[in-house]
Amino acid sequence: MKSRLAVLAALLGTVAVVGAGPGVGATALTTQCAPAANYPAATTPVAFWSTEARCAIVPAGPAGIFGAENFGNKFPGEAAVYMGIVHVALYDAALAIEGGYKPYAIALTAPPGASPDAAIATAAHDTLGGLQPALGLNPSQQAILDGDYAAYLGSIHDGPAKANGIDVGEQVAQAVLALRANDGRAKNPTVADLDPPAAGPGVWQPAPGPVLGLRLPGIKLLALTSASQFRPDGPNSLTSQEYADDFSQVKELGRIDSTSRTPEQTTEARFWTDHDLRQWNDGMLRLAATRGLDLMQTARMLAMAHVAGGDAMIACFDAKYHYWFWRPYQAIPLADTDGNPQTVPDPSWRPLGATPNFPEYPSAHACHSTAVVAALDAFFATDNVPFALDSRVTATTQSYDRLHDVIKDVDWARVLVGFHFRNSDLQGSNLGRKVGRYVAHHDFEPLG
Repeated sequence: MKSRLAVLAALLGTVAVVGAGPGVGATALTTQCAPAANYPAATTPVAFWSTEARCAIVPAGPAGIFGAENFGNKFPGEAAVYMGIVHVALYDAALAIEGGYKPYAIALTAPPGASPDAAIATAAHDTLGGLQPALGLNPSQQAILDGDYAAYLGSIHDGPAKANGIDVGEQVAQAVLALRANDGRAKNPTVADLDPPAAGPGVWQPAPGPVLGLRLPGIKLLALTSASQFRPDGPNSLTSQEYADDFSQVKELGRIDSTSRTPEQTTEARFWTDHDLRQWNDGMLRLAATRGLDLMQTARMLAMAHVAGGDAMIACFDAKYHYWFWRPYQAIPLADTDGNPQTVPDPSWRPLGATPNFPEYPSAHACHSTAVVAALDAFFATDNVPFALDSRVTATTQSYDRLHDVIKDVDWARVLVGFHFRNSDLQGSNLGRKVGRYVAHHDFEPLG
């Protein structure tokens, strides 16, 4: 303990602290990622360190479009898994303080009066640090994380409560990291390692540049028993009427120069090209604040949602690299090879957005978003939960009367942006729904 506090004291010499942050004192705490002044939702230790985790996992994006405060580097597929790992640590740390639910990695009972702020901060910081080097933070980015931790702990009064909280956080992080040892995150498979089919009609071909998600099918799951546990049946046959209908729809509405897509639909399409882990996490923190969720409730809600989202991404990419289905930007110019007389090729067709470099079926965004919604449905025991999400790409906010309305938007938007055939969105949502319900029924349950 003395060595840790000595290191923190040294770090504080390079970190600006303006009093204590909400949840640890009375005024604002200045950090790289989660200053209370800029993130009103981050007014509890769970919300603060959930935001810090997001910043350490999600990239800033081109020209900072996903958030200039971010210093991570994970695309949404892998980011969802990392967010799941960190949030089970937040959950177990909160549980050690509050009790009442089944633990995820370790059953702890904190000493009376232990600081929840110190426990949550240490669990998050040590888990993130322990996920290195696969997390991919360079020394300057790791220094941001360490500096934010030092500033946060420096704002908590020294004493037994703080020391006991730090001890709880350390034990939780060690238990979570033990579960993630050799979990596949550090592997670097190639396209050839995943046994792709021969090139031909219906088969996705990588575009130039990095291919994403290759390691996801082999990453250890957070809750499911197998990545293929809810694998969908596969895309529609190229010669089917269903495929022809989906083909015509995305061809007309998803092209960059579509005259059928309305300006409002173009905004809707681009809204969902933000990094969805940033969107969802910020939205859930606002929801927690609006609903007045306490420390344990916030930690449990976030853990359920992010574990469901992480496993949905693993399951989704298992299916993607099982079926290897082609994207619209490949299918439409090559429609004369698909054997379907109702599909007409257009060599000039281009999608509205830059298509992610991995196979089409099923839609990852649909898998992830629907898994999160299913987990939130279970947490609140109703779908009738007003909810809002923002997009920094479009600088707009979408408000929903119920959670399921988000899924409708996501499924439709991926057609409008030209990334997916409609069936892929629906099947992705079906997969995500099963994952979210499974997580809700097997983890984070009340005692008794």
